[in-house]
Amino acid sequence: MSDAVIDTLDIAILGAVLVGSGIYWFKDKLMGSGSSKPLSKQPLVPLQKPNAPALKINKVVKKTRDFVEKMKETDKTVIFFYGSQTGTAEDYASRLAKEGTQRYNLKTMTADLEDYDMNLLDTLPSDHLAVFVLATYGEGEPTDNAVEFWEHLVAGEDVPEFSIGNYDDDEKPLTNLHFVIFGLGNKTYEHYNTVGRRVDEKLRKLGATRIGERGEGDDDGSLEEDFLSWKDDMWKAVCDFMGIDFLAGNSGPRQATYKIQEYTNEEAAGLTKIYYGEHQEPKLMLGSRPTYDAKNPYAAPIAVSRELFSATADRHCLHMEIDISGSGITYQTGDHIAVWPINAELEVEKLARILGLTNKLDTVITVSNVDPASTKLPFPVPTTYRAILRNYIDITAPPSRAFIGQLTPFAPNEESSKTFALWGSDKEAFRINVADARRSLGAVLEKILGPGQTIEIPFDLVIESVPRLQARYYSISSSPKAHPTTIHLTAVVLDYKPIVAPEETVYGLATNFLHNCHAHINKSGAIEPKYEISGPQGSHLIGESGVKVLVHVRHSNFKLPRNASLPVVMVGPGTGVAPFRGFIQDRAQDVKNGKTVGPTVLFFGCRREDEDYMYKDEWPELMKDIEGAQIITALSRQPGLPKVYVQQKMEEHKELVWDLIHNKGGYFYVCGDAKNMAREVNQKLINIAMECGEMTEEKATTYVKELRARGRYEEDVWS
Repeated sequence: MSDAVIDTLDIAILGAVLVGSGIYWFKDKLMGSGSSKPLSKQPLVPLQKPNAPALKINKVVKKTRDFVEKMKETDKTVIFFYGSQTGTAEDYASRLAKEGTQRYNLKTMTADLEDYDMNLLDTLPSDHLAVFVLATYGEGEPTDNAVEFWEHLVAGEDVPEFSIGNYDDDEKPLTNLHFVIFGLGNKTYEHYNTVGRRVDEKLRKLGATRIGERGEGDDDGSLEEDFLSWKDDMWKAVCDFMGIDFLAGNSGPRQATYKIQEYTNEEAAGLTKIYYGEHQEPKLMLGSRPTYDAKNPYAAPIAVSRELFSATADRHCLHMEIDISGSGITYQTGDHIAVWPINAELEVEKLARILGLTNKLDTVITVSNVDPASTKLPFPVPTTYRAILRNYIDITAPPSRAFIGQLTPFAPNEESSKTFALWGSDKEAFRINVADARRSLGAVLEKILGPGQTIEIPFDLVIESVPRLQARYYSISSSPKAHPTTIHLTAVVLDYKPIVAPEETVYGLATNFLHNCHAHINKSGAIEPKYEISGPQGSHLIGESGVKVLVHVRHSNFKLPRNASLPVVMVGPGTGVAPFRGFIQDRAQDVKNGKTVGPTVLFFGCRREDEDYMYKDEWPELMKDIEGAQIITALSRQPGLPKVYVQQKMEEHKELVWDLIHNKGGYFYVCGDAKNMAREVNQKLINIAMECGEMTEEKATTYVKELRARGRYEEDVWS
């Protein structure tokens, strides 16, 4: 494709691009040479939006070419579309695609929803199959890469526009489409699996046929077990649809997905680029500016890092200020900051030793797909074993039960072989020894093999079975009105001993990574576990004590009312107070700018006033000019006093809460633990409506639900 064509696309493209046959569609007009088939007969291909950067055009052109070639190869294709926020849905889609290829000889591919034009969903032939693996995050929201798909299919017109144009309301444009769907959610959230359910409903309403039952996984329970239980029945239904013998697909040797090639030192010296932990940088054309997101995070300096808890506390809480000046990154109050951590050196070295890679950690390797039609790799190459284990795959997360079962043939002796088989097949054994113990891959292998033992596992199997290391998200604790060039982050450093394995300690990956950064900045000495925070070839160090971290911003619907004069009631125990610090900064700035700001009430909970009362010295100054502003504190472990939680404080101040929410039209916000606190706060508000509003329980429950529906009851919660 010439630069002239790319420039034209960059300015005016309005339709799909078919590179493989030399066809460029601009709405209903055909440009260039090639087939004259109507658009409805063309295969599903990516779409590039108007005025997109040339980088994205290049990416879509390549994906289009790959996709068209893939479609030409087979008369029965299964396409696994994923909507993924943290990588789990993408991992499931990849696993299913691999299984379809290896067990049933299907031609499969995975596809990121944001890279393909769903207006062309009606062009998929009836003997093909679309599989949707869709996560729900937040309050029933689609993942970032599924937003456009969601807005087109679900949130837009009752009958969306597809390739042949507009349909009448009684037409069913997707009668040729056969699909499978699996949703990922969390039952502690009110809108459990909303995305999967509504996409399923809408596709069937538009005439599509679902193959098998809709699958649903609960991340608060056992997401992996839900997935495994669903997929066997799913494959039976798919095999029936495809005319394939299901039982015949349950045997046969493992087929590798990736090939590994090691370079000699001389060969590596001749390479133009080796990746040591970098995310692949976009190739930018002249005049364009990088966009920092989940696929291209920004290396941001940490401007400030301080401890929020007192020296007598048994935990650490970090306040960090991330410098985004000059990056083009913007944020809004209530958004999330994504931090990209690395794995602790202890885990890297442990797993390398067990796999026999200790002396090869810095060997340069490349990874390629066995299937030449597959183009996506899990990380940039060439790289090194060390970079893969440290930067690219999530070796600290508990491995899946399916992966453990796959290791049985590689066991060095009969005893370990039996244990691999047991933990890989028995749900209860897996739960106790892996999931509840939160053991990393290295810890699981060490537990099964014994201290000091090794095992020869093909490294390509490790790459395909261990998910890509993903960002961790934190509620931003600042307002851009007060801090336009920095993003504030508040995080408690996590470590605990599992009930099933009290002799072991589990360390939170990202918070301990940040703690290492904090120690470096403040020159407070080495801490455990140790992280190599210097970044690729030392690129993340600044002077003697400065350090950068990889970040991007995820926008949220957790927002203050547009009318600043309306009251807000906020409930945020622990680090749940983070976004409310930003809210109050925002409203304080509004007061300085001459706006009328309504009453602002924060219910905050901590253990002890002298140890973990976050931002205690800031609240009076922030609130002093906001009329009706106050902080109401619940102390759960204050010596000499009974335990008090935010729910109880709401009960004590129920008349205030009711007056602000019901009589004055205020907004109600909750941030923190979804499983217990958020549920109890919700029930407490129902009780207040019953007591102060003299409602029946049924009416009070409906009243609170209506607050949610109107956007006046918002949650930013996690489990």
